[in-house]
Amino acid sequence: MTSPARSSARRIAALLTGILLLVPAATGCGHNAGSGAAGGEVTAITALDYYTDESEHTQWGDLLTACGRTVGVRVEQTSVPGASLIPKVLQQASSRTLPDLLMLDNPDLQQIARTGALTPLDGYGIDADGFAQGIVSAGTYQGRVYGLAPNVSTVALIYNKDMLAEAGVAVPRTWDELKAAAAALTRPGRYGMAVDANATFEGTWQFLPFLWSNGGDERQLDTPQAAQALQLWVDLVKSGSMSKSVLNWTQADVHDQFVAGRTAMMINGPWRIPALEKDANLHWGVAPVPVPRLGQSPVTPLGGEVWAVPQNPSKARQEKAARVLSCLNSPSNMLTLAQEHHTVPSRTSVAAQHAEENPSTAAFARSVAAARARTSELGTEWPKAATGIYTAIQSALTGEQTPEEALSHAQQTATGH
Repeated sequence: MTSPARSSARRIAALLTGILLLVPAATGCGHNAGSGAAGGEVTAITALDYYTDESEHTQWGDLLTACGRTVGVRVEQTSVPGASLIPKVLQQASSRTLPDLLMLDNPDLQQIARTGALTPLDGYGIDADGFAQGIVSAGTYQGRVYGLAPNVSTVALIYNKDMLAEAGVAVPRTWDELKAAAAALTRPGRYGMAVDANATFEGTWQFLPFLWSNGGDERQLDTPQAAQALQLWVDLVKSGSMSKSVLNWTQADVHDQFVAGRTAMMINGPWRIPALEKDANLHWGVAPVPVPRLGQSPVTPLGGEVWAVPQNPSKARQEKAARVLSCLNSPSNMLTLAQEHHTVPSRTSVAAQHAEENPSTAAFARSVAAARARTSELGTEWPKAATGIYTAIQSALTGEQTPEEALSHAQQTATGH
């Protein structure tokens, strides 16, 4: 499972203009795999994803093969780098060579559905019953579900148990407790807290739990609730409890700081669990992201990839692809994927079972149940707000602007006025 660093939304807007006109006419897809275009038997279908990591590519390839076998087709998988996926999809849409089965980072789904390149899943008898609401929202465009994710992720607070015990610090539950704990855990060569605050959508992703849990809203960024959330991060940096280098750190960098003992707590995702488990001397725990006040539940962003069935002149190929998609989203395959990738199954009941069997993912599973899709409020306009948010974070943490000033500019970026 990947973080939103792979999100390509900034590139989509520049490429969409011509595609919106081209896709509805794209009825002559140039598929070479199998058959079906002229009514012959479909023996193979194509699938496109961004799982270029060798182990990830193999794991997904094995599952696609197994699901293909259950519906009587060979699945020919192609993986491209994350940054190349959306440009490739849009190029294929314009040249009428879309794959039969397509994986998308969930914030990109609505942008691609808007072009007309995808087909709604209810046309194949696939429904989203039992899926967490945020996951359904992530795959929905104009009221219809176009994509479903077998497994998902979010973020939580990961902490060093030994460091907290040595300092006599309890796991923080609220913002005030977080500031106090981070201060108590900070000492020469070690910070109490770390986040990814870089100038990308990944920085925005890490800030969203603080924004949303305080009642902030991406539709209106220049509010006291948003300013209070940003002020929390500013306070952590100003007090010395969090390094100013967070302005440049990725989530991988934050992880490296934690493993090296240079930070006692961090915000990160379940995809870090395999690396954390490799160090037998590192005793770590996972807790929900701290909230403004006791009794609240954090509202975190939903991460993960959705699978969709693109437009295709061959209904037989679409049916086969839809059946493979349905297989990927079966409860048993959700559990397999969650075990392999340390993620959370998308069906609520399956997620509960997985959390019971894998305690290290329990905090993530609880958060996923209430997690929000980044596009749930703004749809295809989300990238503008995301850009405004990470720009505001940079301005506030460098001291160039107050949180209020930075978020006022963020609102202008998001709305154009």
